Amino acid sequence: MRDSPHPKPARASTILVFLLCVLLAPLARAGVVDAPGANLRVDLYTYGPGAVYWERFGHDALVITDTASGEAYAFNYGLFDFDQKDFYLNFARGIMIYRAAAWPAADDIQEYSGEGRSITDQHLNLTPAQRAALRDYLVWNVQPEHSRYRYRYFADNCTTRVRDALNNVLGGTLETQLTSPAAHGETYRSETDRLMSGQPWLMYLLDLGLGPYADQPLTRWTGAFIPARLMDELRGVRGTDGAPLVQSETVLSPQRLPSPPARAPDMRWPLLIAGLVLGVAFFAAAWLRDQYDIERWWFAIAGTLYALLAGIAGALMLVLWFGTAHRAAWANENLWLFNPLAWLAIPALLRVRRPGASTTRLGIAIAALMTLSSAFALASKPTPWFSQANLPWILFALPAWLGLLCGLWLMRAPRTLRA
Repeated sequence: MRDSPHPKPARASTILVFLLCVLLAPLARAGVVDAPGANLRVDLYTYGPGAVYWERFGHDALVITDTASGEAYAFNYGLFDFDQKDFYLNFARGIMIYRAAAWPAADDIQEYSGEGRSITDQHLNLTPAQRAALRDYLVWNVQPEHSRYRYRYFADNCTTRVRDALNNVLGGTLETQLTSPAAHGETYRSETDRLMSGQPWLMYLLDLGLGPYADQPLTRWTGAFIPARLMDELRGVRGTDGAPLVQSETVLSPQRLPSPPARAPDMRWPLLIAGLVLGVAFFAAAWLRDQYDIERWWFAIAGTLYALLAGIAGALMLVLWFGTAHRAAWANENLWLFNPLAWLAIPALLRVRRPGASTTRLGIAIAALMTLSSAFALASKPTPWFSQANLPWILFALPAWLGLLCGLWLMRAPRTLRA
């Protein structure tokens, strides 16, 4: 499995073969491990997005080739193993220990092209000394005692490791040349939404769970946490000799799976429409409750389900904030819109399913509180203290809570008493 969420399960047999090659290098013929720098070739392979959600960000690998023997190995980062002890628990806590590994480059080509994912080969223009230094570092890094590292989706994933390795052998010139802002004001959130847009429900869930950390403006350097972004950026980079870093570029396999859009989809209109429809439906059902029993039941069931999900969403956001190391989910301002207080309205909502029953003051108070906090979230957007890009969710939650509040208000007492 790969990618940045671009990790990839390691293939034990190929890793074992590579490690044996490393250990037996002194006894074997020259190859990647011990070839002189002048005989080495360095390529960056960038793989297009896959069909599975963890493959949507793409993947990449540094390929070192011994031009004398023809031996070529792909050095990959961001590998994980479902069988790792406490993998799921650690994943939920945000403590993800992934690793680096290497295997024959031909295996990568066969696998990715077979999956319909593109493979773009950038032949890098490095000096013999730089090629040897990069090879030495990568070989060192895939040794079992050095291969594991703390994986972070945005800041330390499979691509940032490749980027940093190149930057180190280039003496830091790669980072120096990529300090300017990203071309279109991208953020971690916009990139996540864009790449996950092929699976809309997952895109919306991830967007809901991301906090203000995900909205920091990216530079070309930090934006190169995505394989395709790094590939694009390298096209304009110069090596230490002043020549273009990318000596040549070849598409080894075309992308046959759908490609992500150039920009993230605008969530404002879909969520605003959904919120308005839900809010108007709450109000209409409450207004018509005495004419049609189904309206009363619909209000009770739909309202309860909405309050239940709002509370669950808020509880998960609190757990992510206070109980995990998922930094990108901390201090989520969507808690103004959805939080466990919503559960306190459920008894009042269930109560009104019975003909003639009225709601409770507590139910009305909770709906009013959620409506006011949603309105506050909207009013806070122009201020510098609430910078999270969550306007689409405000546009959904505010009309929905307002409609629920109006419905509960209509049911505050039997109509005969109010008349």
